[in-house]
Amino acid sequence: MNRYMLRFCTIVIAFAPVAASAHVNAGDTRDFVHGFSHPFSGIDHMLAMVAVGLFAAHLGGRALWLVPLTFVSVMALAGIVGMTGVQLPFVEIGIGISVVVLGLAIALQLSVPTLVAMGLVGFFAIFHGHAHGTEMSQGVSGVFYGAGFVCATTLLHAMGVGLGLAIGMTGQVYSRGIAQIGGAIMAIAGGAILTLS
Repeated sequence: MNRYMLRFCTIVIAFAPVAASAHVNAGDTRDFVHGFSHPFSGIDHMLAMVAVGLFAAHLGGRALWLVPLTFVSVMALAGIVGMTGVQLPFVEIGIGISVVVLGLAIALQLSVPTLVAMGLVGFFAIFHGHAHGTEMSQGVSGVFYGAGFVCATTLLHAMGVGLGLAIGMTGQVYSRGIAQIGGAIMAIAGGAILTLS
């Protein structure tokens, strides 16, 4: 399974910069880069997306790819809805709660069926995707902007999965402690984000 994740991470890292420069129009490249940079513009997005990968790595098996894929798919759909101007209440609160819940899931080493994990991350992806969509700048191509934040999210998930698999290789005693500390820090950061939003 590690071999497949390594291939996935390599493909994502290799093709993200290529995709950013593959368009003929400079405006399209700018739109892609703008979308690609958006998930990196807030610690809340980065923490949640890495946490999805860590959670998937903890669950293992089919969850390694189904959990991140669910997040990316739902996020993309919610991003389209956000781009059309449809309003969604409590977006910032939903994003903050996602960091807390996913951090706790990692800290507590929560083991749930893959379908439940997919439902959980899919729910939180609605808030992240909507935020990406509504924060798209005027005059930017929605297609290239959307492709940018989808690629960035996939990269962050891959980083989380890779980190989770690396932690797992430290042995059961150490990996559990590392995950608990990391998850707790994420949950505390999520609480801080909620108080500031």
